[in-house]
Amino acid sequence: MLRSVLPVLCVLFVSLPVAAQNIRNFNDKALRGEITFQQPPNVVLNDTPMRLAPGARIRGEDNLLKMSGTLAGQRRVVNYTLDLNGQLLDVWVLTPQERARNPWPTTPAQAQSWAFDVNAQRWTKP
Repeated sequence: MLRSVLPVLCVLFVSLPVAAQNIRNFNDKALRGEITFQQPPNVVLNDTPMRLAPGARIRGEDNLLKMSGTLAGQRRVVNYTLDLNGQLLDVWVLTPQERARNPWPTTPAQAQSWAFDVNAQRWTKP
């Protein structure tokens, strides 16, 4: 009996981390925007041409790392952070549930003037 149950338990155990990845936490530096991926490292963020930073990380809706070239031509709603040179460093392609978290700042000025509850992943305007 143990031999017939063991494969099922292994499959359940391996699938647990995938289920746990449904909730992603963002920090207070993450801004919201709309990105169009072009030929790497070029992108258009909120209608402004930009570049991905060396070592930029792009995470898809499934939270797995994506290569920027595989996203060329796609337009997505994302949360993102910038490096010290103003290039995109971290990009998270948002799920419908994450896009529904409103309000979310789209500019650094908004992020500085709003309050962020890291546990609830909610921003509140003053």
